[in-house]
Amino acid sequence: MELRDAWSIARKDLRIEFRSRILTNQIAPYTLLIVVLFGFALDADTQTLRDTGPGLFWVAVLLIALLAVQRAVKIEDDDAAKERMLLTPVHPSSVFLGKAIALFVQLFALETLLFFVMLALFDLSVEDPLLICFSAVLATIGIASSGTLYGVITAGVGVRETLLPILLLPVLAPIAIGATRTFGDAFGRVDADGWAWFGLLSVFAVIYTVLGMFAYGQLVEDA
Repeated sequence: MELRDAWSIARKDLRIEFRSRILTNQIAPYTLLIVVLFGFALDADTQTLRDTGPGLFWVAVLLIALLAVQRAVKIEDDDAAKERMLLTPVHPSSVFLGKAIALFVQLFALETLLFFVMLALFDLSVEDPLLICFSAVLATIGIASSGTLYGVITAGVGVRETLLPILLLPVLAPIAIGATRTFGDAFGRVDADGWAWFGLLSVFAVIYTVLGMFAYGQLVEDA
């Protein structure tokens, strides 16, 4: 495995997304719409929005992650890109890391946008910014790694648009729970040890990344 190959694949995916403008013209507005709809659904109750803000944030992240993962899978389906990738000397683990990095960058950019919009709309104040930053990074690594892995599992299935959420959401549930608890502690909305939940996020991030590096090559061939 070479990190240089991984960076090359990540740059390739990001260039494709930048040129298509799907991230900025479709997924980003969808992200903002989710937050606004949450506000209306809770009838603009500021106290309720503050209490549920961390959970609503990560529910929104999971929804946009599904769109981003499906988009990443489609990139490899276009023009037989996946078959061409198998013919190159690039190690499968480098391919996995490259695609996971590209997905991480996209998700983190959307999360940053979503975060500041949520702060403004929900009138939240951050008590532990370091916990927010570190937990967001680890949670996004876990989502990007597992999304890349399960994306290739469903790549060869004709109903992947409906199968992917069924397979991926249960896997992402522990990450969403852990990230919600860390955010709740960082916002001062729950009585929980956010750094203990941060440790759980670390475990899941490492497990999904290592598993993806070892299993990606075989899964691509099977798909």
